Amino acid sequence: MNLWILILIPWLVLAVLMSLLWLYQKKTHNAGIVDVAWSFGTALTAIWFAYGASGDPNRRVLVGTIAGIWGVKLGYYLLSRLKDAHEDRRYTMLREKWGDQTQLRMAIVFQIQAFWAVLFALPMLLASMNPEPGLQWYDWLGLAIWIVSIVGTGIADAQLNAFRKDSENSSKVCKRGLWKYSRHPNYFFEWIHWWAYVAIGFAGDWGWLTLLGPAVMLFFLLKVTGIPITERALVRSRGEAYKEYQRTTSSFIPLPPKDSTKSDRNGDEQ
Repeated sequence: MNLWILILIPWLVLAVLMSLLWLYQKKTHNAGIVDVAWSFGTALTAIWFAYGASGDPNRRVLVGTIAGIWGVKLGYYLLSRLKDAHEDRRYTMLREKWGDQTQLRMAIVFQIQAFWAVLFALPMLLASMNPEPGLQWYDWLGLAIWIVSIVGTGIADAQLNAFRKDSENSSKVCKRGLWKYSRHPNYFFEWIHWWAYVAIGFAGDWGWLTLLGPAVMLFFLLKVTGIPITERALVRSRGEAYKEYQRTTSSFIPLPPKDSTKSDRNGDEQ
């Protein structure tokens, strides 16, 4: 299949789907559905790419399988949160900021997510295009990285969910398990996931472009839709308790926590 047609088809399908979901959020006033659609959309696009790519069949099956499991797992998790909670604080803050222009800008956000689903599936396409026959050592390395990511994300999510279920923690900051060493261990392990496709696809034609996956995802997590918006909302809801957490705990990479008194003395805040 022609490469551009292979890429164009999922983008057009997702653009239509996101338009319908925008109408849905307009009725429900809950834009969190766009994150669910992005997760499933990226996974289905990756499976489509693995099907239509020109690489070794065994590698294409591997990439399609791990990308599909990742996307379904993430999408199902986000969908369960959508059922049990109000709109994600990120979108609530955007509604407050945008005012009368909210729906127009939401329409743009939904279409950008359609584009991003295809964009973030491109490393999976490149990995699927690797023509080296049979599964090589780096394919197994990619699978190992993927397993670490899935397990790490699952543990972080389970620890946070257990913390949130206790009503006594409603105004507290989670510092249990992985959350003792990183303010966003779930984001960290999600980022690790994108290195799996670097390992699998780097040896192929244009394989170096797989590095754009973790690079772009890191930029989004650290500077755009991930940590900045989440932390502004948490500071608003948790106040000084979260500011103290910021002073003592790594924002992203799990590291030993700092001594709070030393942080205060040095005026050190992440």
